[in-house]
Amino acid sequence: MLVVVPLAIAVAMSHYPLSSVPAVAPAAQATHDALTSPLSRFLMQLLVVLAVAKSAGWLLRRFGQPAVIGEMAAGLLLGPLLFGAVWPQAQGWLFAPESLGALGLVSQLGVLMFLFVAGAELDLSSLDGRRRFAVLVSHAGIALPFLCGVLLAFALRAEHTPAGIGFDSFALFMGLSLSITAFPVLLRILSDRGIAGTELGRIAVACAALGDASAWCLLAVIIATVQASGFGMAAVSLVGTLLFAVAVIALLRPRIARHALSPEHEGRALIALLMLALVCSLITELLGIHALFGAFLAGVAVSGHARLREVLVERVEPFAISLLLPLFFAMTGLRLRIDGWRAEDLLLALAIIATATFGKGVGTWVAARSAGMPNTDALRLGALMNTRGLMELIVLNLGYELGLIGDRLFAMLVIMALVTTAMTGPLLEWIERRARR
Repeated sequence: MLVVVPLAIAVAMSHYPLSSVPAVAPAAQATHDALTSPLSRFLMQLLVVLAVAKSAGWLLRRFGQPAVIGEMAAGLLLGPLLFGAVWPQAQGWLFAPESLGALGLVSQLGVLMFLFVAGAELDLSSLDGRRRFAVLVSHAGIALPFLCGVLLAFALRAEHTPAGIGFDSFALFMGLSLSITAFPVLLRILSDRGIAGTELGRIAVACAALGDASAWCLLAVIIATVQASGFGMAAVSLVGTLLFAVAVIALLRPRIARHALSPEHEGRALIALLMLALVCSLITELLGIHALFGAFLAGVAVSGHARLREVLVERVEPFAISLLLPLFFAMTGLRLRIDGWRAEDLLLALAIIATATFGKGVGTWVAARSAGMPNTDALRLGALMNTRGLMELIVLNLGYELGLIGDRLFAMLVIMALVTTAMTGPLLEWIERRARR
């Protein structure tokens, strides 16, 4: 596959007029027209993205990292960061701005399906017996990094607050961006390390689930405030979204949980669930929040039914993660621009990584220790909560689309998301060695 992709690009580039050339024969012109058609361009984009993402995922797994980290990194490298720097003509032709409409829409569909499954995996029954502990630790794990992010916003205020954006919205978003824990990626890390069924694994899942739910609520407030034309419209969006969420969780979720599902009707149920996700996404989009919230709520409505949850994980998740999410990573990479970076931006990126890691790790560790958790387990929990991954990229892309952050800060925060996720494995190994000594 790695050989096919460069050949495909080379063939396409050989027919692409980078400079003025004499008139070509009709057959060559027909070949050129076929290669530059929207469908051909989209298929080539899909082929390149999947080949690079899966190869990077395989490589990272060889180094003990989850494959999703390699796919995230591969998506970033397909943009101006590497591909555009090494072969700008090919990158500019393959990912021409006018050709990205289809790729962007399909990538958004992938994120919707991913969040639908993530909501279904949010098993609220896992909080039984540890609800108080999970509430304390998860919100302490949000509070300290959120405070660190707001304080960081004051230092970045003069240079990085976009024009037309109030400082309060900018500061809230910076606090939120340092507070995210990637609940779905955390599940994969726990599974890869064989600790998903342990007490620590169950506590980590419960804390991440509650933390993500609170963070998404805060994000809804920020989006409503930014997108609304005034306080009244923002209040209408928030109240409408709150009422819709209550209806989904309090009315629809129990009804789905009681539904009897026979094996021969699973296919029909899957179609109904996908339509539910689309309807909920459309409702929250019309309410002025974002379609992603509706997809997540639809997943939460399904989470009470064990078999339906398994059907989604078995049939929808592989398609969303394997085929669609790499497109989202690629779209993120195409937005990642460092041509305007300055020398001090690298130091600022390192400071953001250190601040995010300190806030999340220390906040979780202090809360876990105060609740009576042994020191080693509290350190492990702090390292696990520092996993940001895909959820962070989704939040950052939303902030970028809303104009809450500019190109330079967006690039720094994306790098922070990638680095803090990749740190989880090495941090856990270091804690294990320290505990053995």
